[in-house]
Amino acid sequence: MIKILIPTPLRPFTDKLDTVEVSGATVGELLQNLTTMHPGLKQHLYAADGKLRSFVNVYVNDDDIRYLQKHETPVKDGDTLSIIPSVAGGARP
Repeated sequence: MIKILIPTPLRPFTDKLDTVEVSGATVGELLQNLTTMHPGLKQHLYAADGKLRSFVNVYVNDDDIRYLQKHETPVKDGDTLSIIPSVAGGARP
């Protein structure tokens, strides 16, 4: 099982859990299994075309999957997957 860290804005879609344990051999399998367990997450992680939204960053341990094998990045027991949504904006001066 792989531990997936859920950021605060997405916790309402995981029954307020901050961590979910999921099985899978790749990042893609983990995210598929996560969105099967918690269907409300899918629209927040994936665009209509099925691709991961551009503002959603995913890390295996401390490594950004964009610089690895993306959804095909292999995972093993004991790894941690972090979902980090980008934050933008701010106050006007």
